[in-house]
Amino acid sequence: MSQPSILFVCLGNICRSPLAEAALRKRAVEAGVAMTIDSAGTGDWHVGRPPDPRAQETALRHGLDISSYRARVVTPEDFHKFGHIFALDPQNLKDLHRIEPSRHIAELRLLMDLVPGRKGTAVIDPYYGDEDDFEQAWADVDAAAEALVRRYLS
Repeated sequence: MSQPSILFVCLGNICRSPLAEAALRKRAVEAGVAMTIDSAGTGDWHVGRPPDPRAQETALRHGLDISSYRARVVTPEDFHKFGHIFALDPQNLKDLHRIEPSRHIAELRLLMDLVPGRKGTAVIDPYYGDEDDFEQAWADVDAAAEALVRRYLS
C-alpha cells in the first residue's frame, strides 16, 4: 500500500485547514503512520501569509508550532498529487467540485463525514469567533485526524 496523501481545504487556509494539517501530523507521528499532509484554501487573499494568530495560539496549546505554515490556493495539480482531498465545509466541497479537473486521482470528501454522528456537517469556522470557537475547530479536526489514523492502521 502506498503512503496516504491528504490535503485539507478551507476558504482562506489560515484557520481550519492549517489546524487540520497540524492535528493529522501530530496523530500520524504518534501512531507511526507515514503520510503526506498539506492544506490549502479555495480563496487567494491570504496567500503566503502564516496562519491566523488565534489558530497559532490554539495549536501551541496542543503542543504544535504552525507559525512556519503559509497559506496557498488549491491547484489543479493537487487533484493529481493527493489521494484524498477533504473539504472542511460543504461550500468548499462544492467549490472543489467546481474546479476539479475532469480526470484526477483524488477522492473528494467532507472531513467531518469521517467522524461518527457528524456526516454532512462543517468544521466550525472560527474566523469571526473567539478562543472557544478555535478550540471547537481544533476538537473537530482532531477527531477527524484520529479517525483518519485509525483508518490507515486497520
